[in-house]
Amino acid sequence: MSSKKLLGALIVCLVLSNAAVGARSPKQIEKDIGNKVYCMCGCVTTLNHCPHENCPVKSEMHKIIRTDLAEGKGEPAILHALVARYGLKVLASPPAEGFNLTAWILPGAGLLIGLFLAITVVRRWHTPALQGVTPASPVDERVRAAVEEEMKKFGG
Repeated sequence: MSSKKLLGALIVCLVLSNAAVGARSPKQIEKDIGNKVYCMCGCVTTLNHCPHENCPVKSEMHKIIRTDLAEGKGEPAILHALVARYGLKVLASPPAEGFNLTAWILPGAGLLIGLFLAITVVRRWHTPALQGVTPASPVDERVRAAVEEEMKKFGG
């Protein structure tokens, strides 16, 4: 097979795979949106995981999503409409802008600070505590002989 044909086949495969990934069913889009927003009934879970049976808020929010999908709106437009209706608190993850940016930055910054502190503490523990201390002088032979003499007296 020539290199031009191989390159052409590769390009066709890439285009088809991108089309297959990009083509999502309305049901899949509704499920994805349901994982990105909170149910506003007060259960503090995503819309798809609301534990309440027959939750009227959950039903209403799914109805809004289905209606917007039927009108041809995409996922970003539907999320924007839900934010316009319920406020930013409807989003399961805050947008990375303004004060909400701290929710994205602080965990990483806290991890780095903690890692720095841990390394500092471990290095301090690892350094020898007896810097500058001279080792003990060798034992005087007269003292050693006296100690051995005493030990012989007591049977040791």
